[in-house]
Amino acid sequence: MRISGGKAKGIKLRIPKGSPLRPAAEPVRERLFSSLGDLVSGAKFLDLFAGTGSYGLEALSRGAESGAFIEQDVHTTSCIQKNLIAVCKSANVSPKSFEVISGDALRAKPCRAGPFDLIFADPPYLILTKIAPKLFARLLVEGLANKSSLVIVELPGEVELDAEGWQCERRLGKARKGAPNLAFFRPTSA
Repeated sequence: MRISGGKAKGIKLRIPKGSPLRPAAEPVRERLFSSLGDLVSGAKFLDLFAGTGSYGLEALSRGAESGAFIEQDVHTTSCIQKNLIAVCKSANVSPKSFEVISGDALRAKPCRAGPFDLIFADPPYLILTKIAPKLFARLLVEGLANKSSLVIVELPGEVELDAEGWQCERRLGKARKGAPNLAFFRPTSA
């Protein structure tokens, strides 16, 4: 798995050995970042359920100014840290503008205050519909998002998410069972 674009294009991302992670596929990330275009440059991002950190690292490579990664598994956060150093080095960016937090995405707080411009959420598909209401509520209540924040959730093509206070602006991907889709949400009020 590699960074698909930007200054660090081609940098290989580490994945913990024997990990049950479902990393965001390169074509999915390419489609996402092509659709985001200039929104990434200078952005502040939050990568929740970060896994390998591929969404946030892709944003960094494409010009994001700062960001935070939150991942629960300690071994995985160690890989994110190594991936972050490699991508920062290739992109000629200081890693000091980015933080890696080992903790629950529904509770852990980034040191950098919100709101974030781009929020990526790629939770395990099995718990997605159960945790979505808590996740979306947290983003607004804790000031991690505001009215101009864009939340991108990776979810299976057959799943529809409804979140109070949020509107799904569009989806990217095929609507077939199990196929990864990206849903773009904005707050209806913040």
